[in-house]
Amino acid sequence: MLDVSRGNLDAMAHIFERYNKRLFNFYFQMIRDKDVCEDMTQTVFYKVMRYRTSYKGGQFVSWIFKIARNVFSDHYQKSKKTINNADLELVAQKNEESKIEKNDNVAHLHQVLKILNKEEKELIILNRFQGIKYDKLAEIVGSSEGAVKVKVHRIIKKLKTVYFETI
Repeated sequence: MLDVSRGNLDAMAHIFERYNKRLFNFYFQMIRDKDVCEDMTQTVFYKVMRYRTSYKGGQFVSWIFKIARNVFSDHYQKSKKTINNADLELVAQKNEESKIEKNDNVAHLHQVLKILNKEEKELIILNRFQGIKYDKLAEIVGSSEGAVKVKVHRIIKKLKTVYFETI
């Protein structure tokens, strides 16, 4: 990324290849909408290019996931403002369909993940699904490594309880 920040835009291809799927998977685990995930992933790379001169070194994964979190937060805030009755009916319909799929463990896990608030879901997905270590995760969310470990542990405990109560 230092090459990109110095003007070598050809190096961006390597960054795209390395992080494109990880970012898409992060978003997909959060919202499960392929088109929106692709748009948000594209927005992250647009912002990486736009703000490339602000990168001064350090853990690149932390820097790019901070951008990704901000893009997700923007999307979340916009979608919260635009929700209407039709959207609520669609959500209710999806909930009914998901009850049918409850026997599938993966579908059940995703259903249980919905009980988490935005911050909890984000931590679990970044740590368990994306494999980001606690130290980098702490840098991303602006917290200490110990606090992140405790939060992740508590979230997993909460998920286990709800998962096994509803199986």
